[in-house]
Amino acid sequence: MKYGARNQIRAKVTSVKTGSVMALVKCDVTMPAQMASVITAESVADLDLKVGDEVLLVVKAIHVLPVKP
Repeated sequence: MKYGARNQIRAKVTSVKTGSVMALVKCDVTMPAQMASVITAESVADLDLKVGDEVLLVVKAIHVLPVKP
């Protein structure tokens, strides 16, 4: 999959809170900080995201997109 965003950060999923439509995915990054992404619950299911997964956070504009390699 190709994407236009250039800012990419390796991270580990630390929590997934899924609602009926949206999900909040929190991630630890290599710096002493955390980032979070609000995505659809369907996207969480499609990516099969769970705590402990390694993901690549793609940052573009106001969105943080978790991409599972």
